[in-house]
Amino acid sequence: MMPTRLVTTLALTLAAGIATADAEDYIKYRQAMMKAIGGHMGASTQIVRGKVDPEGDLAMHAHALAALTANLPRVFPEGSDFGETKAKPAIWSERAKFEQAANAARDATAKFAAAVDAGDSAAIAAAHKDVGQACKGCHEDFREKDD
Repeated sequence: MMPTRLVTTLALTLAAGIATADAEDYIKYRQAMMKAIGGHMGASTQIVRGKVDPEGDLAMHAHALAALTANLPRVFPEGSDFGETKAKPAIWSERAKFEQAANAARDATAKFAAAVDAGDSAAIAAAHKDVGQACKGCHEDFREKDD
């Protein structure tokens, strides 16, 4: 039989490994989510600026943005503040401020989707600009700058 101390140490080590693996998976998931948001934002920008006009795609992008930003704080769980990530430590140390910024993005994308559904081009352009400002506001405080 193994000594109790060794069993306890092994159990704690395995638990820590699982927690780290879960956090690493969340980081990968979060990065994929943020890339998806960036992709939909970039595509919708091309449409709103009149560069392309794929019929029906603006609604798809707007609703995807609203869905992807519906609960951003959950993809930044405690313990996922390490590794190769552009997430600043302020996400966890200033959680209320981060959640406020994430909720601003959520609200802006919901309004963008509603404007697209209503079909008013001036409202669409204004709402799209608000999405960009909400994203920028969050990135300024909570995302490391690109190299």
